[in-house]
Amino acid sequence: MAPYRVKDIRPPVLLVGFKTYLEATGRRALSLSKLAEQASQQTSVPIAVIPQYTDIPRIAETVDIPIFAQHIDPIEPGSHTGYILPEAIIEAGASGTLINHSEKPLHDSEISETIRRAREVGLVSCVCCDSPQRCASLARYGPDMILVEIPELIGTGKAISKSEPEMLKDAIRLVRSVDSDILLICGAGISNSDDVSAAMQLGADGVGVASAVVKSRRPLKVLLELASALRTGDRTS
Repeated sequence: MAPYRVKDIRPPVLLVGFKTYLEATGRRALSLSKLAEQASQQTSVPIAVIPQYTDIPRIAETVDIPIFAQHIDPIEPGSHTGYILPEAIIEAGASGTLINHSEKPLHDSEISETIRRAREVGLVSCVCCDSPQRCASLARYGPDMILVEIPELIGTGKAISKSEPEMLKDAIRLVRSVDSDILLICGAGISNSDDVSAAMQLGADGVGVASAVVKSRRPLKVLLELASALRTGDRTS
């Protein structure tokens, strides 16, 4: 499948992180991606999956949804054993990449250069940050998306959109004051349609989830619930 570009990924957006869960590794990563594709087709909501690097090619060959890498390194082709070359991620079939996830943090200079390299090769850049001020600071580097998360809430089922709504509102306001084209994604703790609706009402352009889908016994049901809530959500401008 041809990689998606940023112009093809319009809000509301659902990002599904696979992390390194066994439930989303190898053939199970492909099965979960097929369910994400099914949910996307049924709801008309863009759903991007974020698998491990080794699973990107088999997913890209089979499903027609955006695929993001979990990380890339800001390097040029050459002698960099053990690093992740942005061009290799494109060749594997990915459309975008996370940058600066709380589980893979980077320094500001690395973030800036990684965004530049992503743009150079045509990858959608999604930068993660943990506070409104940090989001505004990183927005200056021009990423395509910013995923705002409080690391302590990741995997807890306590969503920012309900437990820290003012934090999310401030992040959206500050990012848009820097660059109104950046998509603001709400992550950490999103687990049900109420969490999604709250995020949309606060002005988010989408949500990011991981364990709520990957660890579910009925992942398609959860994907449909979350995507449907995004589609019907009352997103403020």
